[in-house]
Amino acid sequence: MSARREGGAVVRVERRRRWSDDEKLAILRETTQPGAIMAVVARRHEIGTGQLYTWRRQLLQSAMAGFVPVELTNSGPPAKSAEIGRIEIKGQGDFTVSVDRLVDWAALKLVLEVIGEIDR
Repeated sequence: MSARREGGAVVRVERRRRWSDDEKLAILRETTQPGAIMAVVARRHEIGTGQLYTWRRQLLQSAMAGFVPVELTNSGPPAKSAEIGRIEIKGQGDFTVSVDRLVDWAALKLVLEVIGEIDR
């Protein structure tokens, strides 16, 4: 943040930090490490904890571009035949994470870690 003088008033110019999806993912990954505290991770990156929760919510809703789409569905009767190359992971809650064989494994791991934290 910087300040400049215009006439008799001091005008502040704030610059918003733009985070790439890779940076967001890396920061969110830090929050899933054993013993990680959201406030400490947020301070380290000079952002608010609310921003971390927003990014995590966006990740779970597949709203952020660049993340693998995840389909959450209600548990129903099992399919008669499994689709080749498709993986279904049933959560403790009433949902299933379904991905195909082209899934980005690192992104899927992060999604499952975040869901695991929410399920606790």
